[in-house]
Amino acid sequence: MAQVVGQREEVLALARDVAAGQVLRAADLRVVQVATDTGVVPLAERDSVLGKRARVPLVAGSLLAQRQVGTRAAFPPKGFAQVSLAVEPGGAPPDLTRGERVAVLPGPTGAVPKPEGQGVSAVVGTVTGVRASESAGGPRVVTVLVETAAARRATQVEHPRVVVLPAEGREAP
Repeated sequence: MAQVVGQREEVLALARDVAAGQVLRAADLRVVQVATDTGVVPLAERDSVLGKRARVPLVAGSLLAQRQVGTRAAFPPKGFAQVSLAVEPGGAPPDLTRGERVAVLPGPTGAVPKPEGQGVSAVVGTVTGVRASESAGGPRVVTVLVETAAARRATQVEHPRVVVLPAEGREAP
C-alpha cells in the first residue's frame, strides 16, 4: 500500500513521561501532525485512551500507540524486576538517562554479600528512571530494570556505582 508523501494526520503524542500503571489524563497528551502511521492513536480516538492505564512506561515526545494503554500495567515484563538505588554524587554519569544499558557495581566502601572466595559480580540492566536529589549533595534515585534473579543482589549493593555499557555486545564488567 503506497502512501501519499506529505499527507499528515493529527495523532496523539506524550506531553510528559507517564509511568507504567498510571492513569492517562488529558494533560499527559498533545496533538502532533505526522505522516500517517498504523498503530498510533489518531486525535479522533482521544477519548478511547483517556482514563486507561499505561501498560508500559511512556516517554515524553513519543507517539501513543493503542497497545500501550489498557486496564492494567504490563511492566515490568515477566522475568524482570525494577530496582531503585540511591546513588551518591559521582556514583553515576551526570547525564545518565532512561534507556541506557548499565552495570551496577559496589562503591569503594561497599560490597555485595558473597560466599567466601567469590568475587563481586556486577548486575546488568537498563535504566528506567533517574530522579534528581531532593537535597544538595544528596543521592539521586536511579531505577534499573534487571532480571528477577539478579534483583536481590542489586538491592544488596552498598554505595552503588552505575557504569554505562555499550548499547550492544557482551561485557564482563
